[in-house]
Amino acid sequence: MNNSKFIPFALPCLGEAEINEVVDTLRSGWLTTGPKTKRFEEEFAQFIGIPYALAVNSCTAGLHLALEAIGIQPGDKVITTPYTFTATAEVIRYLGATPLFVDIDPNTFNIDSQQIRHLLENISGIKAILPVHFGGQACDMSAILALANRYSLKVVEDAAHALPTYYQGHIIGSLGDITVYSFYVTKTLATGEGGMVVTANPDYAERIRVMRLHGINREVFDRNEAWFYEVVAPGFKYNLTDIAAALGIHQLRQAHAFLQRRSAIAARYTAGLAGLPLQTPYLHPDSTHAWHLYVIQLKLEDLTIDRNTFIEKMTAAGIGTSVHFIPLHLQKYWRECYHFQPTDFPVAIKVYQRAVSLPIYPCMSDTDVERVIMTVRQILTEAHR
Repeated sequence: MNNSKFIPFALPCLGEAEINEVVDTLRSGWLTTGPKTKRFEEEFAQFIGIPYALAVNSCTAGLHLALEAIGIQPGDKVITTPYTFTATAEVIRYLGATPLFVDIDPNTFNIDSQQIRHLLENISGIKAILPVHFGGQACDMSAILALANRYSLKVVEDAAHALPTYYQGHIIGSLGDITVYSFYVTKTLATGEGGMVVTANPDYAERIRVMRLHGINREVFDRNEAWFYEVVAPGFKYNLTDIAAALGIHQLRQAHAFLQRRSAIAARYTAGLAGLPLQTPYLHPDSTHAWHLYVIQLKLEDLTIDRNTFIEKMTAAGIGTSVHFIPLHLQKYWRECYHFQPTDFPVAIKVYQRAVSLPIYPCMSDTDVERVIMTVRQILTEAHR
C-alpha cells in the first residue's frame, strides 16, 4: 500500500487575499451580483485589452449567450470539435442548431483548420465556427479567421482552457467575435463556478448583459435606481455572484505568475519524461501555452499495459490523473442523435485511446512534480516491451 500523500489531479490555489475578499463580501451583505462582479469585469476587460467583459456563472452559460447574441437559430449549423467537453456542443443544441464536428490536428489536438475549409466548401447553412483552445494551446486562428471572413461566419471561441493563452503575440480573447472563459475549480483561474464573456462588439455585449439575467434591461449593480425594471426578452439566470467575483479579482492578479509556474512544471515534465514510450505535448510556435492541461500520449505499441492500467497504477501510487476527453461522437446522446460511428473522427479516437492528463497547478510543489515524474518513469520502464 502506498503511504505517501495523495497528489490530486487538480487543486485550486487560493491565498489569504482571496479569503479576505470573500469575508469582506459576506460582511457587506451583497452576496449575489453586485459591485465586486462589476469590478471583476472591469479588471478582466483591462487584462484582455477589450472593451466589454461580462461575468456569468459558467463557461457553458457564456457560450449559450454568445451564440444567442450572434443570432444562431434553429436549423443553423455551427462547426466545432468532437474532442471537447460536451458543453461546447450542447449549447449549439440549446438553440436548435446543429453541431458539425471536425476532426483534430494530431499534434495540437485542436480543430483541424484544413478540414474546416473542406466542410465549408461542401456544406451550406453554416453560420459560425466554435473552436476550442485545447489544454491551453491556441487554435490556428489565422486560418480560422480567414475562413470566417471568406464565408461570412462568426467566430465564438471556447477559451475554457486558455487564460492566458497567446496566438502570434495576441492574447486569446482579442481575436474572434466573442470569447468565453471558464473559472471552474480546476481551471487556470478558479472561482468555484463561473465564467466570463468578452467582446469588442457593443451590440453583442448589450444583448449578453440583458439576456444573462432574465432579459432585464437595467443593471442589477445599482440599488439606487427606482424599483421599476423592464423585461425585454425571455432571458436566463446566468449571473455571477459577488462571492465568486471576490475570488476572481485576486486570481486574475496572479494570472501571469500562475502561468509562469505552470510553464515551469510543464518544462520539467517534458525534460523528466524524455526517453520513455510516450509523447509529450507539442508546442506550436505560434502559441504561448496556458498549460491548463499537460497531456501525454502513451505509445501503447511499445507497452505491455493499456492506458487504463497505467491510470490504475498511478492511482495506486497516490497520484491523480484524468483523460481529456472522451470524444463526443462516442457519447450516447451524440452517437444516437447523429448516427455517428467510432471511426468518423479517427484522429480524435487515436489521441483519446492514448491520452493521460498529469497533475499541473501553480501550488504543486517541486517535490510532487518529481514524484509524478519518478512514478511515470517506473511504471513505463517496467511495462516497456
